[in-house]
Amino acid sequence: MSLIMIILAVAGGALLSIQAAINGQLGSKVGVFRSAFLTFSVGALVTALLIVFFEPKQTLTLFDVPKWQLIGALFGVPYIVIMVLAVQRIGTAVATVAVIFGQLTMSMLIDNFGWLNNPAISFSPTRLAAVVCLGIALYFIYSGSVSANTTEKTGGSTANAPR
Repeated sequence: MSLIMIILAVAGGALLSIQAAINGQLGSKVGVFRSAFLTFSVGALVTALLIVFFEPKQTLTLFDVPKWQLIGALFGVPYIVIMVLAVQRIGTAVATVAVIFGQLTMSMLIDNFGWLNNPAISFSPTRLAAVVCLGIALYFIYSGSVSANTTEKTGGSTANAPR
């Protein structure tokens, strides 16, 4: 079951990269906030349909849970807005790796300290190495994008260089 969840998470990450690329293009044409609004409107509609047709009955409602748990919904807005802006300026790959670096770093802090009522999972040398490796990957992907952009400006051809 864990392998299936990992595969699904990888697929979700791939879909987020596609979404970022599309939203970056849409945001450059209609505006960042309109693009974000469309994302959340369509997402809300699809989620409402999924709730109606597939969500099993829950013992608690949104009114019954601790109120601090509801603030998680607010974090999607800055993410979408930041990605629409970032993809337009630094490209999909750099923006996505930067987001994953931020996600990994924060999630390991949450795990280590057991923040937000999550079980504590201590830092380990291998987990720290993963963050360092991703930071290095971010550096190389960004550096490669900058050099590709320079090549493009001097007469070379690179389709997805940062703007």
